[in-house]
Amino acid sequence: MQDLARMLQVFEHLAREAGKAIMAYYEQDCRLDDKQDSSPLTAADLAADKVICAGLRLAYPDIDLVTEEQADTHQGSKGNDLYFLIDPLDGTKEFLSRNGQFTVNIALIDNKVPVAGVVFAPALSRLFLGAKGLGATETNDHGSKPIMTRAAPESLVAVASRSHRSPETDAFLEYHLITDCISAGSSLKFCLVAAGEADVYPRFGTTMEWDTAAGQAVLEAAGGRMLTPEGEVFVYSKTDHRNGNFIAWGKAS
Repeated sequence: MQDLARMLQVFEHLAREAGKAIMAYYEQDCRLDDKQDSSPLTAADLAADKVICAGLRLAYPDIDLVTEEQADTHQGSKGNDLYFLIDPLDGTKEFLSRNGQFTVNIALIDNKVPVAGVVFAPALSRLFLGAKGLGATETNDHGSKPIMTRAAPESLVAVASRSHRSPETDAFLEYHLITDCISAGSSLKFCLVAAGEADVYPRFGTTMEWDTAAGQAVLEAAGGRMLTPEGEVFVYSKTDHRNGNFIAWGKAS
């Protein structure tokens, strides 16, 4: 059994170091190319990836890792119950537009579910940590505090993707009579629900497992749930690492 409290300390340190590497490129034109899925790749993605992977391999040499930026790691989860899942710069489009809403994501997957994770938004100085059985915290310029999802208010507040709003999302909001919707980028959407700043994050459309694992770990440590639209448990270790639709719910929503 892994010492998740100790692991969260490692996650926080590596996320902050990766954040420093990213911010070194923040005001530069550091775009390198487009990936096969047409999403952008920057020098900041690669610099953050190098920091995180080196640190995890040093601290936990016996645990495999899967990182978005290294295709040769994408088989690392096959047949393994325990592995790290990393997106060194989630929201590269947000990074390139310099709106601050990009994150560093590191998660531990155990038996197809995220059990520990960190989400760090270096440009916003907001860091979210969470692990199964340990709760969740946010650290910002004002200090560190525990966070929890809030009881559902009479009128729910949703958080939706800044870059990937869909007709299905609009239909979900209409069905649930939700008129108050916060627009946010990257895995910050999970964290706003985890911190009680919103109540639900619906996502209809393609995401990858490294986009969601750390955010889900923080959300569930804070008392929320991430489910399929049909209400089933949302699991990982899929062959192509491609996610289906999901709803990230706050407490009793």
